[in-house]
Amino acid sequence: MPDRDAEFGEYLDSRAVVMRRTAFLLSGGDWHRAEDLVQTTLAKIYVAWPRLNRENGVDAYARKVMVRSAIDDSRRAFRRRENVVEYLPEVGVPPAGVDDAVDVRRALAQLPPGQRAVVVLRYWEDLSVAETAHALGKSEGTIKSQAAKGLATLRKLLAGGRVLLEGPR
Repeated sequence: MPDRDAEFGEYLDSRAVVMRRTAFLLSGGDWHRAEDLVQTTLAKIYVAWPRLNRENGVDAYARKVMVRSAIDDSRRAFRRRENVVEYLPEVGVPPAGVDDAVDVRRALAQLPPGQRAVVVLRYWEDLSVAETAHALGKSEGTIKSQAAKGLATLRKLLAGGRVLLEGPR
């Protein structure tokens, strides 16, 4: 029987990049929160590792844990508070050609956590409606509705090629 740590290490090596990218989108474009989200997800997967179906259940379980952790984290009061600082940080200018990706990330960050999770799983992870519904524990109708609302909001935010941000850019 293979070693638990070795199996987990192999899984981690094969999925770490995908998990980081998904966590980045779920966390609203914040790499620090994304790293925390990946670590939380990996810790929970490691604890459940002996019970997981290695054939097709690990990725589904990982997505479910990651989405639920992201939603739980967004509900915490310290995430909703505004941080007051004396000076605004300098903002670098992104290289040419990156504007669209940055705009989409900013727009994604403005979606409610539930809608963001649906949009990321449906269109980033390329899951079907049924797979997304299963991963989030919701009905297929809810997934379709949340995806439509999320896409409509993204279209509105991205109208005219630039994200309409709340506050100064």
